[in-house]
Amino acid sequence: MPTITCPTFLRLRELYRTAALLALITIFYNLLEGVVSVGFGLADETLALFGFGVDSFVEVISGVGIWHLVRRLGQGEPADRDRFERRALRITGTSFYLLAAGLTLTAVLSTIEGHRPETAFWGIVVAVVSIVAMQLLIHYKVKVGTALNSPAILADAACTRTCLRLSVVLLAASAGYALTGIGWLDGAGSLAIAWLSFREGKEAFAVARGLACSCSGTCSAPQETVRHEAD
Repeated sequence: MPTITCPTFLRLRELYRTAALLALITIFYNLLEGVVSVGFGLADETLALFGFGVDSFVEVISGVGIWHLVRRLGQGEPADRDRFERRALRITGTSFYLLAAGLTLTAVLSTIEGHRPETAFWGIVVAVVSIVAMQLLIHYKVKVGTALNSPAILADAACTRTCLRLSVVLLAASAGYALTGIGWLDGAGSLAIAWLSFREGKEAFAVARGLACSCSGTCSAPQETVRHEAD
């Protein structure tokens, strides 16, 4: 059986500080992304960009719960979700469900009425910036989570991959409309974001019930075993 080399105590504290910093960066990035996306989505009447922005705001709630969890882990507490985290997850799950329902209804009505966005330029810009940012966050979250042998932090990295998929959907819908001028592509992008939001809501409730989900449908009982080695 291979021997797993554990980081020293000081290195462990440094890694958890980095994990907490990454969680904070994710929170503030999503806040900024939400404001920009909702603002331009409303101004340009772009459903996909507006839905993407609202999704970013919901991600903030989830990010606060993750930040709280990482801080507790850094203090040597167990990985089991506490009351604050479970409540944040339930609020997140409910918000994602409401967002999915609203986006679906709006996209259907928009398609029936033949709605067309004024421009898809800002959707492309936001999507490209988000793809780059999410790739960087995933890289460093996986790096820290692997170093700590932390399922919780690695699951957070997997959730960031869902944000990356949302960005790719936004880019496809926006670029598709910009190239073809086909109005229903915006509604199609909105529906795809609604579906991903529904999946995120489902997983948030699964985690709140005590399952550790990877944001890809794989769940298991929560566990977080990190052995502190004397400095």
